[in-house]
Amino acid sequence: MSLPSAGPSVLPSEARDFLRHLADERQQSPHTVTAYRRDLEAFAEFCGRHYGTWQWGTVDRLGLRGFLGDMQRRGLSKRSAARALSAVRSLYRYLQEHHAVPNNIAKAARVPKLDKRLPTHMERAQTEQLFAWAEERAKLDEFQPVRDLAMLELFYSTGMRLSELAGLSLESVDLLSDQARVRGKGRKERIVPIGSRAVLALRRYLNLRETVARLPGGDRRALFLGRRGKRLTPRSVQLAMHRMFDAVGGNELRVHSLRHTFATHMLDAGADLRAVQELLGHASLSTTQIYTHTSVERLKKVYNQAHPRA
Repeated sequence: MSLPSAGPSVLPSEARDFLRHLADERQQSPHTVTAYRRDLEAFAEFCGRHYGTWQWGTVDRLGLRGFLGDMQRRGLSKRSAARALSAVRSLYRYLQEHHAVPNNIAKAARVPKLDKRLPTHMERAQTEQLFAWAEERAKLDEFQPVRDLAMLELFYSTGMRLSELAGLSLESVDLLSDQARVRGKGRKERIVPIGSRAVLALRRYLNLRETVARLPGGDRRALFLGRRGKRLTPRSVQLAMHRMFDAVGGNELRVHSLRHTFATHMLDAGADLRAVQELLGHASLSTTQIYTHTSVERLKKVYNQAHPRA
């Protein structure tokens, strides 16, 4: 995998080696590599200002704390600072292993305490409104509305990420066994079940897809195609979903909201937390547990509205 282009780099060669290691050996997504590059370039630029002539091994704890303080003064969020610290820590682990650079400073810094943010999700009434609009739009069997309905159904049915859906190939989806093989973060694969409504929407889309795939230069392998037969990019999928959100007044929704809605509705219906963790492809159960907070907040709201002495 080649490194994402980011123009002229201010990074020393060891950091560029680290980014190649992330991309080629660790198989991290281009988005992750780009984010790490941006954070490490900011760190290297700060070290140049703070120390003048410097090397990785000469950076001390005060320098790292100064970098985090500099981010705060520039108005960057705690989440951005935490991500940058994670990038620096990962780099120093790599430098310690491959370049014998002491790994003292990154361990010493504290991760900024993040404000808990409950994920945005749709209430059931809003979900039904969205699907009703998408189904009405697809009634004429035109390619784009039918395709968009199939993507919407698949997002909600499986909880997959935007990059995962955009990366699906025909061979990834088995409509006989109603399941899909998804490649998630870190190139890890998982099998997710596909609900009956999503299966029907996909079969309907596949009937129309064949004609588009046969266009000159059409992509015979990709599952979701544009009008010219090319694989839809994540950005194109995003725009298609946002058009549907806007049509039902869901301006605050994002594609990831469909993943959050899937998880919240599953847990609301009594699904096991570990099962939802596997379906979402979360490495840690703690990541999945945020959806239990969402469910509890919903229950509190119902309680306060319904109980006479709440």
